[in-house]
Amino acid sequence: MLAYRHLFHAGGYADVFKHCLLQGLLVSLAKKDKPFFYLDTHAGVGRYDLSHAWAQKNREFENGIGRLWERSDLPLPMRFYIEQVRIENPDKRLRYYPGSPLLARRLMRPDDRMALTELNKEDCASLTTLFARDHNVHVRCMDGYQALKAFLPPPERRGLVLIDSSFDRAKEFARIAEALTVAYKRWATGMFAIWYPLMETNAMIAFERQIIATGIRKILKLEFAIEADDWTLTMRGCGMLVINPPWRFDKEAGALLDWLWPVLSSKGKGSASVNWLVRE
Repeated sequence: MLAYRHLFHAGGYADVFKHCLLQGLLVSLAKKDKPFFYLDTHAGVGRYDLSHAWAQKNREFENGIGRLWERSDLPLPMRFYIEQVRIENPDKRLRYYPGSPLLARRLMRPDDRMALTELNKEDCASLTTLFARDHNVHVRCMDGYQALKAFLPPPERRGLVLIDSSFDRAKEFARIAEALTVAYKRWATGMFAIWYPLMETNAMIAFERQIIATGIRKILKLEFAIEADDWTLTMRGCGMLVINPPWRFDKEAGALLDWLWPVLSSKGKGSASVNWLVRE
């Protein structure tokens, strides 16, 4: 299990990985004129103060967003991502890191809509305050897996669901597979992005088998590790499953991760990969 709240990990390599991929998925949705719907099932507070004691405890942001902050050789997708972080830091000093809700909101158009759910009451209150005057954003204090039933299918009929669980409970992988089965039946044409930590090998094999057993097709698996497979002292890496990814997203994400991995993997351990778990 991971140490949560997310402020302990905000801006770390896992956030960079997740948010760069999320950005790519949302940009693809915004290319068409029709409005889209975005659901973030485990939204957190939306914006993180990296000077807070929790963020300072392990200073994970230094090996994540901190490694990109001053670089001048960023590829185009990374430049766009860094620009979104810079908006939160107008004095050019890295202090605030935008979570997925803020990053997604900046990619929305006037007719697009977003729903954010967060079970922690304190975090939900912060999230509500952050978007208090935004009529395109609906915040609910509720269990993220229940949100899949409450908000799907959306009237827009196109969009993205981000499932970014805290993994602070046992059997979270099984819970994700079960929730996906229900959600996909309700909205088979929607995109789903599921973030997960890389655990020991047997746990990951079991998770993949559970996902394959759902019968869902067109599942892309993206993984990013900065430590060797036998590393156990901290989280060695993370991954994302994307159901119904946009055309050529596998190629675009592969090129992005190939650039990002040597930047964030200071020890030269681990790897980045993009593979189809289940083809169409």
